[in-house]
Amino acid sequence: MKRRVLVVDDQLSIVRTLKTVLEIYGFEVDTAISSEDAISRLKAGSYHLVISDLKMEHDTSGFDVLRAARNTEYQPAVAFLTAYPLKAQDWQNQGAQALLVKPMNNREMLRQIDALLAAHESRGKCTNLTAAIDAPSPQK
Repeated sequence: MKRRVLVVDDQLSIVRTLKTVLEIYGFEVDTAISSEDAISRLKAGSYHLVISDLKMEHDTSGFDVLRAARNTEYQPAVAFLTAYPLKAQDWQNQGAQALLVKPMNNREMLRQIDALLAAHESRGKCTNLTAAIDAPSPQK
């Protein structure tokens, strides 16, 4: 079973890039370009991980997404993606498990996602993403 990820960012180029990278490495990816869109998707589907920008429609849109994720029955892992790093206590106290800082190289991002999911998931067997990223890149 593929792990499902919801990528949320108001910058379409970031959404497309993350979607492509994550799909190459075996994730099933849905996207949203606003907190409102993300909240609708969280209610309609289920995800192992939500990666959300912090600042979208307003400076705290990412926290709206986080609260919606925390209110789901399936409780996905949540990572914030931002160019404006916060103090750890600011995002951890809200319930996020990771802070990914833009720009980030793909290898490091995938390592952090793998570690986050390995720590978070208690259901099923996690795919070892670290081994996949150390392998040669897939050819299209």
